[in-house]
Amino acid sequence: MAIAKVNEAISTSRSPTGIRAGDIGRKYGIYLFLLAAILLTTAVSPAFLSPANVSNMLMQLAPLAIVVIGQTFVILVRGLDLSVASVMATAAVIATSFNGQNSDALLILLACVAMGCATGLANGILVTKRNVSPFLATLATMIVLQGLRFAATQGAPSGNVPPLYRSLGSETLSGVPYNLLVMAVLAIFFAILLHRAAFGRRVYITGGNPITARLVGISADRVTILCYMICGVMAAVAGLLLSGFVGVVDNFVGRGFELDSIVAAVMGGVALSGGRGTIPGALAGAAILVVLSNAVVMVGMPVQLQIIVKGIVIIVAASLYVRAVR
Repeated sequence: MAIAKVNEAISTSRSPTGIRAGDIGRKYGIYLFLLAAILLTTAVSPAFLSPANVSNMLMQLAPLAIVVIGQTFVILVRGLDLSVASVMATAAVIATSFNGQNSDALLILLACVAMGCATGLANGILVTKRNVSPFLATLATMIVLQGLRFAATQGAPSGNVPPLYRSLGSETLSGVPYNLLVMAVLAIFFAILLHRAAFGRRVYITGGNPITARLVGISADRVTILCYMICGVMAAVAGLLLSGFVGVVDNFVGRGFELDSIVAAVMGGVALSGGRGTIPGALAGAAILVVLSNAVVMVGMPVQLQIIVKGIVIIVAASLYVRAVR
């Protein structure tokens, strides 16, 4: 009798095809939410899915998505990075510090990658070797970078972004933004690194339980530092692309990306407690933020209501995901 009751309970928790009811919500909930947001906005404003508006949204998505990729690595090892926006702004300032010619493009890229790598290294060392909380460590590097920018530019950066970066940040290929193509290449590479390579397994083990990681021979500190370095490099690349999209560079390019990237990753299923989450899910979270920002504009909401609606939808999306994975 007891066995029969157990079997009955199991059968009622599954759909007719044998799939547990919670599996769909856990695996595809964030994507279904994104699809619902797109369909609902299209029903209210048919112009939402016009080619020009879709291209514009994809162009806005790329820099945020690149930052979210890096932020995902950091959150997976139980951290967070508040310095990403400052890294982006510093990269944008570096991009305008040369002659503004394509001949400087490679040198600019190397300088920005080095800056992002050094920032991530500093964050990782503070967190792992000095036991500084990720919040305080990355807040400190954010302030340091901001001070260095103001000291170098005297508060008024000048110069031109090379045409190559202007093209990558603001032009399209048959309607597909160049920066989206860059994002896609980076997303594929880091998704393979995280979900198919040995380093990715070390990241999940480190985030899931650092003590266990050490017991099985994984250098948790090294893995954490590398994750922060990846995040810094991604923020620097995103800053270059965003500088090309904006066209006008100031000391606050990327403002707000530090919080948006964390929200997008968490909303996409990356656990703040570490050890759980995927890059596709985090990118879906970033897409939801971009869709919401565009949707409230398309339907003509006042700015105050735009912020309120965006916050409410984020809360609903995050709570639905958390409920699905329980």
